[in-house]
Amino acid sequence: MSTPSFLTVTRGEAPLLVSLPHTGTDIPEEFAAGLVSPWRARKDCDWWIERLYDFGAGLGATVVHTAISRTVIDVNRDPSGASLYPGQATTELVPTTTFDGEPLYEPGHEPDSDSISRRKALFFEPYHKALADEIARLRAIHPRIVVYDCHSIRSLIPRLFEGELPNFNIGTNGGTTCDPALTARIAEICAATGRSHVVNGRFKGGFITRHNGRPADGVHAIQMELACRGYMREPVGPVDETSWPAAYDEAYAAPMRAALTRILEACLDFARNAR
Repeated sequence: MSTPSFLTVTRGEAPLLVSLPHTGTDIPEEFAAGLVSPWRARKDCDWWIERLYDFGAGLGATVVHTAISRTVIDVNRDPSGASLYPGQATTELVPTTTFDGEPLYEPGHEPDSDSISRRKALFFEPYHKALADEIARLRAIHPRIVVYDCHSIRSLIPRLFEGELPNFNIGTNGGTTCDPALTARIAEICAATGRSHVVNGRFKGGFITRHNGRPADGVHAIQMELACRGYMREPVGPVDETSWPAAYDEAYAAPMRAALTRILEACLDFARNAR
């Protein structure tokens, strides 16, 4: 079966899989009806993350990327619709609001159950099949692998969290999806940058991390949520079409990119030194 056109799988042989679930901006015409605006529909994209991590394939990592916008369907949410953060504000499998709580759809145009099921079949299931296939392929040649899920978010979103988000947000679902030794090593690298970091703070890892992290089976999954100010000139406070997204600036992003390179190298060292 051929890979769907929206899905890119770059295969490497190293014991590392890099997941890019939220960098897509494509909204097929079928699913654009009723949206308030194209800009609002793409507002919560993980902007420029695919460029920030484009060194991953050069390290031998396998990279899985969807071009589909998270507004169409969020491949990092539980497909059952259950909240990953009970009691806290979040967005759904098929979001109906932005992170700031703004409606994505005109009243009465929200996706119905049939539309949600179609989105799952077209976009959610192929992404997760690709992840599962690549995890199985890599585990067949390595006793231990790392699944590294890449994310970013604006630094100030009062609806989701208080104050300014740390630069590096490491998520392992409370330590269940990854060996603590690797988590500690990544935290050390983050601390050495002089920038703020937290382990299992507001963002503990989404469905990709929780579903695939099986340390006992040699699959260690970790989510990295970056505050956007760490790699782009992020506007302070609310954003609009004139200010968001900020342009990607290679020079500005370079220190963050260097830290992320060390982090992926640490993931490779950890996987290759399995006992």
